[in-house]
Amino acid sequence: MRVLVMMSGGVDSSVAAALLRDEGHDVVGVTLKLWGGESDSGCCSISDVDDARRVADRLGIDHHTFNFGDAFTEHVVGPYATEHAAGRTPNPCIECNRHIKFAAVDERAQALGFDAVATGHHARTTTRADGSHRVARGADPAKDQSYVLHVIDQPQLARTLFPIGHLQKAEVRRHAAALDLRTAAKPDSQDVCFITKVRGRASFLGDKIPLTPARVVDGAGVEVGSVPAVELVTLGQRKGLGLAGGAEPRYVVDVDRAAATVTVGRGADLLVAEQRVTGFRWAGAPVVGPVQVQCSAHGRPEVATVELVGGGEAVVRWAEPQRRVAAGQSVVAYEGDEVAGGGLAS
Repeated sequence: MRVLVMMSGGVDSSVAAALLRDEGHDVVGVTLKLWGGESDSGCCSISDVDDARRVADRLGIDHHTFNFGDAFTEHVVGPYATEHAAGRTPNPCIECNRHIKFAAVDERAQALGFDAVATGHHARTTTRADGSHRVARGADPAKDQSYVLHVIDQPQLARTLFPIGHLQKAEVRRHAAALDLRTAAKPDSQDVCFITKVRGRASFLGDKIPLTPARVVDGAGVEVGSVPAVELVTLGQRKGLGLAGGAEPRYVVDVDRAAATVTVGRGADLLVAEQRVTGFRWAGAPVVGPVQVQCSAHGRPEVATVELVGGGEAVVRWAEPQRRVAAGQSVVAYEGDEVAGGGLAS
């Protein structure tokens, strides 16, 4: 099988390429050029491209670079700023997966005659009795990335391979070390690739959208602090609110962008019985009955039911009250280890 492997310059994608090569596939590595601005972390830095190229050379496979910079700006960077301006909290990595890694790359791979696309994500795929496919959790719970992959559609998933999904992270590193790959001990990237550590999110967004100072009030409307930009505040936030110390932690329980007002309260004030979700899509047939619902990349799944109410909108009803989810964050349903569906909190 001819496989195009997305090589980010990290250890996971390096080993993914090595495993596929060892299985006898015709493997070609590709590194994506996505961000043309400053970058000192993530998968867009010059050093990461160099690492990927050198690993490919070590493995004896061809390596190419695809430039999707315009698409990345259109579908990821631009919406990231727009969503913040509208008072929502986007997840750019999920949008990159949706529009670039599992759409644009898949389309390019097919045009070039590849049978499949592979990545170094810690996830698996399963095939159901009806022939449909599901994203499933990776074997290493601490590294599982199925949450950020819930947006892959059926045709794309049928052509996608996750070669390291059955491995623990330590096994991946041992395999890389045994092959003497330069990425064997390379730390994992945890950052948004277009946000630099030096300038940060506030500076990046300040160049793209107006940032509005806001007052912070308690439940009675009494001003207790201030923030330099209401657009940077998210539901459930605890730090950076200019609050004096107190006996009980206070969290953001409401963000009124139009009034430039942030309301804080107790953790209990965030608890709700249900969560509205937009753009919800089942991976297959709708699930009737309880599912596990996860609301952040490494959040704890909680029992709930999901009901579609029309227009792609759904209501997640929790078995036990849970914290409200910031608008724009993904809400993902699981059946066991398999992704059953997902959408965005509203």
